[in-house]
Amino acid sequence: MSLDRGKEPANHGSSGDPPPSPSRYESQKRRDWNTFRQYLRNQSPPVHISHCSSNQVLEFLRYLDQFGKTKVHLQGCFFYGQPEPPAPCACPLRQAWGSLDSLIGRLRAAYEENGGSPESNPFATRVIRAHLREVKEGQARARGIPYKKKKKATTKGSAGEADSSSST
Repeated sequence: MSLDRGKEPANHGSSGDPPPSPSRYESQKRRDWNTFRQYLRNQSPPVHISHCSSNQVLEFLRYLDQFGKTKVHLQGCFFYGQPEPPAPCACPLRQAWGSLDSLIGRLRAAYEENGGSPESNPFATRVIRAHLREVKEGQARARGIPYKKKKKATTKGSAGEADSSSST
């Protein structure tokens, strides 16, 4: 009788090496998925993942702002629109747009990997994309850094390279 009950069976055809550990991305995706599911369980009343909507996703993103490390100046702040303010201020810390964008990408993938259909994916809705765009633009304005849409480079040899390198 085996003492390894509940564990995955060993791969007896290999050299005894342990299975490869998940990639950093896969580990982060699993942590994010578990965090989101815990957030839903802590709601009053608890929300099952199958009943989750973009509203719960937006609430989760706002909840995460309290753990953010990116200073986002408010419009009334003296430093609003300055890329490198010379002194501290009382403006709130928020999650950076790039972090939220990556998080949504991982949660979107995890939802479908855990049996959710792409058509009902609450992380893939127009509302979530609009929210991320607003966060990106708002943070850019607060820091005085305009985000411009990059023109797609043409595939005509070096002409496309010249176009993309001139937009800084």
